[in-house]
Amino acid sequence: MMYLEHLNLTVSNIEETLKFYRVAFPNWHVRGEGDQIWNGKPRKWLHFGDNNQYLTFCDDGEGSNRDLSGHQVGLAHFAFVVTNLDAMQARLLKAGFKQAKDGAEDPYRSNLYYLDPNGFEVEFVEYHSDLNEQRNAYAS
Repeated sequence: MMYLEHLNLTVSNIEETLKFYRVAFPNWHVRGEGDQIWNGKPRKWLHFGDNNQYLTFCDDGEGSNRDLSGHQVGLAHFAFVVTNLDAMQARLLKAGFKQAKDGAEDPYRSNLYYLDPNGFEVEFVEYHSDLNEQRNAYAS
């Protein structure tokens, strides 16, 4: 079996970043944190997740994220499957996080996109079918 264990993201401010992800994942917690030197520069790091998967945040990021409407090389977005997209949307809205864009209309899944405080686009997907051929259907 193979699965994605973690993503390692360089951010400008860990605490501001955590505000978004704590709302999105209320059952996750800080698994560990510390200080390190990265290429001659001190920075803090933090693992936020559960026992099986997590996000690593490293602070002191410089500059801004890539233009998501452009064609630069870099991360476009990453996605998480949720069991209740409406509840996710309501939690984020209540915490002051506005949806960036809607997902495509599809009978077997719903999805929404948000920008985290660092400009990373995060997709949340709720599937409406357990059948792989429906969940993974692509328009031709």
